[in-house]
Amino acid sequence: MRLRLLIVALLGSVLAACAQPLPLTVLHTNDMHASFVPREAIWVKQTPIPLIGGFKQVQFAIDSIRVGRTDVLVLDAGDVMTGNPITERVYRDAQGGALFAMMTMIGYDAWCVGNHDLDISQKNLAGLMNVAGFPTVSANLVNDAGAPLLGNRPYVIIERGGLKIGIIGIISQELYSLVLQTNLVGARVLSPTETAQKYADELGPKTDLVIALTHQGVDEDSVLAASVRGIDLIVGGHSHTRLKSPLIVHGVPIVQAGSNTEYLGVVDLLVEKHRIVKINGKLLPLWAAQARPQTRLGAFVDSLQKEIDHEYDEVIGTLTGNWERKQGANTIGSYVTEVQRQAVHADVAFMNLHGIRRDIPAGPLTKRELFEALPFRNVLTTFRLKGRDLENILAHAIGQREPIIVAGVTGTWSAGPGGAVSVHDIRINGAPLDRGRSYICTANDYLVGEAKRYLGMPLPDVIYLQRTLFATVEEAIRRDREITPAVLPSLTRSH
Repeated sequence: MRLRLLIVALLGSVLAACAQPLPLTVLHTNDMHASFVPREAIWVKQTPIPLIGGFKQVQFAIDSIRVGRTDVLVLDAGDVMTGNPITERVYRDAQGGALFAMMTMIGYDAWCVGNHDLDISQKNLAGLMNVAGFPTVSANLVNDAGAPLLGNRPYVIIERGGLKIGIIGIISQELYSLVLQTNLVGARVLSPTETAQKYADELGPKTDLVIALTHQGVDEDSVLAASVRGIDLIVGGHSHTRLKSPLIVHGVPIVQAGSNTEYLGVVDLLVEKHRIVKINGKLLPLWAAQARPQTRLGAFVDSLQKEIDHEYDEVIGTLTGNWERKQGANTIGSYVTEVQRQAVHADVAFMNLHGIRRDIPAGPLTKRELFEALPFRNVLTTFRLKGRDLENILAHAIGQREPIIVAGVTGTWSAGPGGAVSVHDIRINGAPLDRGRSYICTANDYLVGEAKRYLGMPLPDVIYLQRTLFATVEEAIRRDREITPAVLPSLTRSH
């Protein structure tokens, strides 16, 4: 009898212990954009400007939190690629593969695909996934047969600190307007909410917690939180939002950690009976420090940076004034667009403003600065348009306020009743527009893929050239040597 009572008492204490809330810490990054070394924190008004970010800082922060613990989960919400020349370097058969080797050293548990991770090609993304020593999840990114694209997983279940955690990957449904069309052949993006609901229902009975790891932005994450049952936490990316504390939508916390490895997101949870009963989230700034012990990752970072510095710190020209992206006075955009036009001997050139990612100050111009301004692997194209088509394109771009620059065109425009735009006195390189003539035009391949949005019409018989926009502009800078920033003449509003 006494033994039976002892067994009952022990069983009761075990059940009571099992019923206690279990802790879990989720560490997260997003939109790292290849920022594996520190960068200047330009918002800090002091001299010298302090440095922030880089994979050494990420590793140090994560290792510091992990010490003596088994309840830490490390996630990344996509856009590991694009922004630093390291993405041009081949490592283990993948351009940018070194980034995923570093993330493996740091000890990431899972990541979801972002739009910029497809900037090079599907084949390269598959290579990145092969380098990564952790799973890729993207439930709504599928092939024509409806299977996960490139063999990535819809979700993964990870056991950590006595908890089973289901992690569902979701990518933005706007992928086709964010990535080169040629890089998405055979790919489809399913509804984020329907897909997340499907897998949340599947994971609910199997796990203690369900996390949506997303690359679609805070607004879409809010829709997901309001629409899908069974998601306990959303770890997001894409909008580069610095959420200093979790955003709670319909009871679901949403977290995001800015961009460029400037912050590490830290979410401390208590989980009980398949739900979060307590949450505390914050952003940990990753200030660079010199006095840190050298690690295997640190040595790898240093060796890669030394190689990149040797190539990209070269001065390729001089700017006599600032290259800026100001609305209506885009001096860097003007130069880039005109260079394209001259390079292929076109009559007209088009350039999407969002393809230029930074201003460049007056003075010596390095290859690194140019790469940071033009980080995408866009190639030049040529195509022919009738004068009447050019007329319609100009009216569309002005009326819809499309963010493009046009080289080779001058004239005026006016807005009639209801805002309808008319263009007048159009000249192509100084000669009056001939509505029936065929003109040679050029644009980068991303703009061509999005021509219906930017130009109001698909483009016919496009020829893709074997030269990148970056290489074309670099060649022009080396030739010109000294550049005085100027704004292209364009269409002005008549009164």
